[in-house]
Amino acid sequence: MKIRLMAAFASLILAALPAFAQGRGNQPKAPAGPAPKMPDGHPDLQGVWRPQPNFSFDISKALAPGESIEPLPWAAKLAAERMSKDDPEANCQPTGVPRMAPYPWKIIQQPNLIVFLFEANMRSYRQIFMNRTTHPKDPNPTWFGDSIGHWEGDTLVVDTTGFNDRFWFDFAGRPHSEQLHTIERYRRLDAETLEDRVTVIDPGAYAKPVTLVAKMPLMHEEMIEYICTENNKDVQHIVGKEGVDAPAPRER
Repeated sequence: MKIRLMAAFASLILAALPAFAQGRGNQPKAPAGPAPKMPDGHPDLQGVWRPQPNFSFDISKALAPGESIEPLPWAAKLAAERMSKDDPEANCQPTGVPRMAPYPWKIIQQPNLIVFLFEANMRSYRQIFMNRTTHPKDPNPTWFGDSIGHWEGDTLVVDTTGFNDRFWFDFAGRPHSEQLHTIERYRRLDAETLEDRVTVIDPGAYAKPVTLVAKMPLMHEEMIEYICTENNKDVQHIVGKEGVDAPAPRER
């Protein structure tokens, strides 16, 4: 029953995405020439991009040819038990990597730092550090991890570790461990298309690495304001009784 309900819900959202895009004023466009370049000669990845839906709803549909997902027994059991109402992404939490929320995202590119801005999920962001080559020895686990990048020809390679284990890989409830390590390869195939080929390595939850592929079209518009407060469960603690003497913030 759970699988049927999740599949029906995901199908409903996927069916609505074309209308959502049209409502945003974004119409599909044919490739308009080669990818632009930055002043330093590297490809210009900047722009607002429409995410690949399968990177949010079901990563098994985004597998590279010949790839398969092989969860360890505990990970398969947990995914089967999870309910969509508990999905962190559906409760305004960050999506993690490689998952994407089904809303536009933006790349801002500088020589030493590349930033990903996400319209949804409390307008979160990722920082890709281009001026270092190693991760912290004892990272503080986070939703998006610690990302370092470098160029291999026209491909931006992003290596990320230091994840927490709180986000789901997709709407199907696939989990991961804090051993998660991702290697993303971004290429601008032409002026209108960005490819993301990401290898997911997590020996704590999966028997072998798996590679996913997404192709995302350029959106000829800016992101809009999106406020997600569904997960704000402590509003009653902001103001004390009768509006005075609010308690001190709790330690995190």
